[in-house]
Amino acid sequence: MTPVTYASRAARFRPSGVRSVFDIAMRPGMISLAGGSPDLAALPRDRVAELSAGLIRDRGVDALQYQPAQGLDGTIEAIREVMRAEGVEADAERIQVTAGSQLALQAIATLLIDPGDTVLAEAPTYVGALAVFGGLEAAVAQVPIDDDGIVPAALEETIARVRASGSRIPFLYTVPTFGNPSGATLSEPRRDAVVEICRREGIVIVEDNPYGLLAFDDVPRTTLYARDPENVVYLGSFSKIFSPGLRVGWLVAPPELRARAQLVIEAAIIHASVPGQLLAERFVVETDWREHVRRSTEVYRGRRDALMAALERHMPDGTSWTRPEGGFFTVVTLPPGAPTAPLLDAAIAARVVYVPGSEFMADGSRADTMRLAYSFEPEDRLAEGVRRLGDAVRSLAQRG
Repeated sequence: MTPVTYASRAARFRPSGVRSVFDIAMRPGMISLAGGSPDLAALPRDRVAELSAGLIRDRGVDALQYQPAQGLDGTIEAIREVMRAEGVEADAERIQVTAGSQLALQAIATLLIDPGDTVLAEAPTYVGALAVFGGLEAAVAQVPIDDDGIVPAALEETIARVRASGSRIPFLYTVPTFGNPSGATLSEPRRDAVVEICRREGIVIVEDNPYGLLAFDDVPRTTLYARDPENVVYLGSFSKIFSPGLRVGWLVAPPELRARAQLVIEAAIIHASVPGQLLAERFVVETDWREHVRRSTEVYRGRRDALMAALERHMPDGTSWTRPEGGFFTVVTLPPGAPTAPLLDAAIAARVVYVPGSEFMADGSRADTMRLAYSFEPEDRLAEGVRRLGDAVRSLAQRG
């Protein structure tokens, strides 16, 4: 074979720390605290099977043919219904259906990032977003967060520092509700502050919101998009409330930006899967999808509680963690001086796997943290996984 000469940007595409442990998580006897997979056991699978079978019988010509690149009208209406559950009224002309919200992020980033730009993001942030930004030859400046999300003063300081360096800021990327990986939620006062800072500074906000409906309480959390639809691009997905295998997501943006995103999607995949769109539409229209989300959320809340109790019981003194109010994740911070470099291998040897916190930092820092997911494993296995993890930390500490 002729030697391949790669583009310089090819080196920026590296294995994801999340995906790299996926095969490990499938080993017999392994307890996975790594991947943020929804538990599909709560799905009304017989009903979903009927809906799936009916796609070809009832809509065969449509389901198997090319369709409009913006998305099917019925799917767009179903998306509008899902967004209404979060208190957002989105016009159809602003909605672009995508092959998962990852492609939505790729499309927006492709349109807004020039090589050498600096994207703002939370510290820590979603590893898939870091991959997108790096692949487009952008730097990432991460903004400190606490239990209430992005710290507004730190956001202002970061903006000033990046601009003083001469780099352009295309947008702020944030997962403000039950964040991945932190589990933190941006407080309502800070939502106002972040929106106002970005509006004043002329910086677009990209709001990634796959977990917004998975709240463990009845506290209303108004999206950033609802506060400023002209300056916020919203990313949504059916992956966490229905099925990640469908690969159906969406973005909501001002009409001109939405139309340009469609061009990026046409160039990449032509359009999102038509059977996937039709099944997502039928799930919303022909099932009690809100009840499914409610039942699933109850399961996740119980698992969150089980994980928190296990951390309290089994982790060494000085360990701390976030207590999420929804979603799939918590970040655990190990005590000062705890052994971190060999911990993942030791955990895997003990048949438990997690994702190191350094994977969610652009500079690879925060090796003293780990992301634990509680969405997939049942409560007893979560407790056992944390016990194994705590034993691994203590064993390494004893070896010095």
